[in-house]
Amino acid sequence: MSVPGGRPTLEDVAARAGVSRATVSRVINDSPRVSPEARDQVAAAVRDLGYVPNRAARALVTRRTGAVALVLSEPENKFFDDPFFASTVRIVSQHLSAGDSQMVLLMVHRPDDHARIARYLAAGHVDGALVLAPHRDDPLPEAVRELPLPVVFGGRPWIPEHGLHLVDHDNVGGGRQATEHLLSLGRRGVVTVAGPQDEYAGLERLQGWREATGVDDAATALRAEPGGFTEQGGERAMAALLARVPDLDAVFVANDLMAKGALRALRAAGRRVPRDVAVVGFDDQPAIAPHTDPPLTTIRQDPALRTVHMVELMRRLIAGERVAPGREILPVELVRRDSA
Repeated sequence: MSVPGGRPTLEDVAARAGVSRATVSRVINDSPRVSPEARDQVAAAVRDLGYVPNRAARALVTRRTGAVALVLSEPENKFFDDPFFASTVRIVSQHLSAGDSQMVLLMVHRPDDHARIARYLAAGHVDGALVLAPHRDDPLPEAVRELPLPVVFGGRPWIPEHGLHLVDHDNVGGGRQATEHLLSLGRRGVVTVAGPQDEYAGLERLQGWREATGVDDAATALRAEPGGFTEQGGERAMAALLARVPDLDAVFVANDLMAKGALRALRAAGRRVPRDVAVVGFDDQPAIAPHTDPPLTTIRQDPALRTVHMVELMRRLIAGERVAPGREILPVELVRRDSA
């Protein structure tokens, strides 16, 4: 039932519930200073009248906007090419909506966008910021850590971690597990198509490969080639490794998108997978790993799990909970398919 003549007001709800306007306001703003009976009466009146709280007015009282920023310091083409980012945006939006919050997507297109985004966040347009995969030279992490709003990082930023809230997967352990699997197959010429070394995910997966192989810096320079987390980069890196290490018999590729390109380079060179060269990727992207030729053995990380942990942590911080800062490391696992 709705109020004749227009949208129901706070006063209409109060009159229907038989309580004061202040009581209705406290119920809508989830104040604990309301009796269960009054809360039930107001809830029934809200349902009967179809009352929808005015967000702008509510923000003046609660000092909350009902919006959370998702900040991506990635070029637009990488965002659309890599399924990881698209799935992350979708999951963030879904989980924020379930909690009656709105996602605001902020992307870096040009170098001066960093300052623009920092100004936007500082202006109070959002209640918090989720910041993904910052690069080494990205000034945003340092800027947002100084802002008076909750910030949760997805991935490790290139600034001191003291006082930060981070959620990440076990990149070092995943790189080590992938390489140990290749070694367990009797492969000895294990090279790696590494991720970009200005991102901690790329750096740490390379570290895992190094720990498993025990190689020194000179061997790393020979047997590791960065691929930029792109399909084309993976293809170029694999071709370079084939030229430098012709007797290679296995490759750990630091993400599935690069692995797709690496498989293409191996086919072009006449190398059979897995007979001549065994291949392990990282991510277990459902749109890639099961559909390569052959299907890709890979390290599974769950972007949905990381995203849910980030959103839940953000909700607690916005609610004013005292959450100790630190890095939460989520587990990864090997998924065996035909490539290794």
